[in-house]
Amino acid sequence: MKNPVGPVLRMGDEVELIIAAIEEDNPGTEIEVIDRGAYVRVQGEDQITLTEQTLRRYLGADYEIRSLGAIMSAFSGRAITTSDSITWQAVGGGARGAGGAEAKAATP
Repeated sequence: MKNPVGPVLRMGDEVELIIAAIEEDNPGTEIEVIDRGAYVRVQGEDQITLTEQTLRRYLGADYEIRSLGAIMSAFSGRAITTSDSITWQAVGGGARGAGGAEAKAATP
């Protein structure tokens, strides 16, 4: 995987359901899961998104996306959060910014 991005989740009862939600929110994107025993690295190439709506389908109607922070010990890439989603995207290397424009470094 060229530009892997995504969360690192501490092992727990919810991990498999969170992985399923990430897979559902990113159709057509290969999601790689690396099990390290105490934690799981979940990653996709360049950009992946997780929405509160999908998490609620898997974890219950009262689950809030901010609750993810309790088990997310780290992440790869840039994390862009809103009240109802989190997007991890590659930093530099032509990654798409939040506005859909290609991010470029300023040249002197």
